Amino acid sequence: MLPIGPFGGPHHMRDMTQRTNDWKRDWNHETESAAHGMVLPDAPKTKSHVQELTSVHAIEGRGPYGDPSYRGNCSGLLIRDLLRFYRPERVLDPMEGSGTCGDVCRSLGIPYEGRDLRHGFDATRKADFKGLGRFDFIWMHPPYFQMVKYNPGDPRCLSSKPAVADFIAAFRMVLRNCRDVLVHGGKLAILIGDGKHEGKYLGLPFRVMNAAAAETFWLAAPEIIRFGHGATSSRRSYSGSFIPRVHDVCLILESGRVPPKMEPRPSA
Repeated sequence: MLPIGPFGGPHHMRDMTQRTNDWKRDWNHETESAAHGMVLPDAPKTKSHVQELTSVHAIEGRGPYGDPSYRGNCSGLLIRDLLRFYRPERVLDPMEGSGTCGDVCRSLGIPYEGRDLRHGFDATRKADFKGLGRFDFIWMHPPYFQMVKYNPGDPRCLSSKPAVADFIAAFRMVLRNCRDVLVHGGKLAILIGDGKHEGKYLGLPFRVMNAAAAETFWLAAPEIIRFGHGATSSRRSYSGSFIPRVHDVCLILESGRVPPKMEPRPSA
């Protein structure tokens, strides 16, 4: 029997059902509209000569940079905007992959040095950095642990490390070597994403920031959220329900002493 009274009765129940259906319809419409026409917050006007560079990099496309068929290759547009902003005199990419950063540098007329393990350069070895000289900007897009195996069977490759702890330990060696070839005030930009391993999220951006802080690097700018337009995963359909990751994180770092009040407390 349906309830009666001022908040009961069949008319009230039909009215509640109709309002629920209307809410669902409006919600679906608004969500779909937002997904296809997202508006970013207005950024304050500054003296920057690259006004479009903010803490969210949402520009679509990749530009004429690098090889889009190279697995894990990123767009050159964020690199371009960072180089336009910082105006470096000399750039290094110790893990150049398909050469995206090099293509951007050549388009901007910036002297560039690119190295990669595929050509024998081991970024974890201090000796391999000898003779390179000094740089005021280093771009690095490392493997995301074992997400893509770039050099299968080569234990020197970060993507071949057996555990996350080994990955981070090796990455600290890379950070140390980069620090040693950066000029005072030079910038190190690291693009890093995340994923799951054995069912657990790795938290790589946080681990990388902790590793960088341990090597006397700290943020020189806000972390930049880069939207992954055109990522391979965006073209797939999955049977499970989860929150898709559609971005990676760019950390702009500078070497120098961390303010004492911000240093991590030593473990007991």
